[in-house]
Amino acid sequence: MNLATIAWKSIRQRGLASTLTALSVALGVMLMVAVLVIYGILQSTFSQRAINYDLIVGAKGDPLQLVLSTVYHISPPIENLPYRYYLDLKKDPRVSVAIPVAMGDTTEQGGFPIVGTVPEFFDVDYAPKHPFLVKGHGFRRDFDAYIGDRVARENGWGLGTKLKLVHGGAETGHVHNEEFEVVGLLAPTGTPHDKTVYVNLKGFYQIQGHDKPLNEAIVRERKFFGEPVFSPEELEGEIARIKKKFGVHDHGADDHAHHAHAHDLPDVQKEVTAILLQCKSPIAANLLGGELKKGNQAQGINPIVPMQKLLTEFLGPAQSLLLVMTSLIILVSGIGIFVSIYNSMSARRREIAIMRALGAQRGTVLSIILAESIILCVGGGLLGLLLGHSLVFAAAPIVASKTGLIVDPRTFSPYEFILFPILFALGVLVGFLPGMTAYRTDVAESLSG
Repeated sequence: MNLATIAWKSIRQRGLASTLTALSVALGVMLMVAVLVIYGILQSTFSQRAINYDLIVGAKGDPLQLVLSTVYHISPPIENLPYRYYLDLKKDPRVSVAIPVAMGDTTEQGGFPIVGTVPEFFDVDYAPKHPFLVKGHGFRRDFDAYIGDRVARENGWGLGTKLKLVHGGAETGHVHNEEFEVVGLLAPTGTPHDKTVYVNLKGFYQIQGHDKPLNEAIVRERKFFGEPVFSPEELEGEIARIKKKFGVHDHGADDHAHHAHAHDLPDVQKEVTAILLQCKSPIAANLLGGELKKGNQAQGINPIVPMQKLLTEFLGPAQSLLLVMTSLIILVSGIGIFVSIYNSMSARRREIAIMRALGAQRGTVLSIILAESIILCVGGGLLGLLLGHSLVFAAAPIVASKTGLIVDPRTFSPYEFILFPILFALGVLVGFLPGMTAYRTDVAESLSG
């Protein structure tokens, strides 16, 4: 019979006390694993691996809100920009790729965010060296749509599914009459793309209420670019000129309620929520971002900067505090193991003496006690590891529904593997003193008593 078997039998003899001490270790490890895994997921999500653009250009405001709304779809957009501003940036010699996005609506079923964009959006890798994989075909018609993997699974949608957009929230918002057809299914990415519906920007602009009223659009655009404001007569003339060129379209008419029709829309009536830019070099990105920062029209944000600031200034200290607390829990659990084994020594003196009388060496007795302590610490750690990932697995859908973040419960933190050498060392440490007590047991005195 080897030492581990003898130690295990001894643990089973003190079943209740052993279970409680091992469980206390497991609870501490469970909390530590959950903290490490969730923080690791946040670091991965809020890193450069989550987006493949140098700058996000949006209206002046909070940079963090701009990134959260544009990339992660967990914050309302700040304000819209004129479509003409996107066209100007697209022509900038420092820009290699400019992708407009328009947001604000959700799906009628499931409340997933709607993003209007252009076909070129899917030509750019969603993360470095990670291209979009699409089942289906590209945007061919104005009312075509792509759906993320999670949207497809949870709503049971597939190619050919018709969907409607909701403005103001799935529960209380206004349901638009127009229907988009799913023509592409995105492969899983483990990013916010999985919970997003992408629609053709041309169709997005033709939705009722998405085209800014012509008179307001003209005034807003000229103010944005610092151009002289039209007099009432000049404004009426400009409106008449645009209507003559593009015609008049009543988005409230009855014929608009039953089919998705296509028509040209003046650029002045179009707006974008944000513009995603890939620049020709990091220097070009820094120069362009600096220019936008000095101006009063828009802001250009490197998406990784506000997210890293969020992690460093807010989530980092919270993680450190939680790790300290869970470390204390594990330490207290180790003390509990020490007390449990040490208190059992007086009851086990005769047992130890018999082992010695049968030929067991002092070192063997010490090793058995140490083995008990190590089994309780490491065994509790293994149980805690399982419970920690179970906790993350259970929390994943709740976190996703409340915040929109994608949490993969299969994720492991490399720091988890450091736990077990630490638990092994803790087992040796807390078992050493009881082991030395057993080591010094006087055989004759214990047997005669």
